[in-house]
Amino acid sequence: QVQLVESGGGLVQAGGSPILSCAASGRTFSSYGTVWFRQAPGQERDFVAGISRSGGRTDYADSVKGRFTISRDNAKNTVYLQMNSLKPEDTAVYLCAADAAGWFTRRLPSVYDYWGQGTQVTVSS
Repeated sequence: QVQLVESGGGLVQAGGSPILSCAASGRTFSSYGTVWFRQAPGQERDFVAGISRSGGRTDYADSVKGRFTISRDNAKNTVYLQMNSLKPEDTAVYLCAADAAGWFTRRLPSVYDYWGQGTQVTVSS
C-alpha cells in the first residue's frame, strides 16, 4: 500500500510559479503510475497531469499543457507539479493519486487506487 501527502499549496498571485509535492510512503512507489487531479468547489474532479512509473512518459490536460510540468524522483519517493503562469481558474484543491497497474493517462478518478488528502491552491487576480 502507498500513502500520499501533498504539500506546496497556498495563496499565489496570478502569473506565479509554485511547485507542488506529493510525498509517498512505501518501497514500491516506483511501480506506480502517478497523477495529479484538481477539484474546484462544486465541480467535478478533473485530470491535470500524469507520469509513468519511470518518469519517461507524461500526459497533460489541455487546460494546463505548456504551463505545468509533472516530474518524479523515485529515489525520494516524490512526485512534483511545477505550475507556471497561474490563472484564477487554476484555483482548486490539487490531489495526488497513484495506480498499482501503472495507469497515468486515464481521466476517470475511480481508476486510481490511492489518493492524498489534497492541497489548496488559490490564485488571486
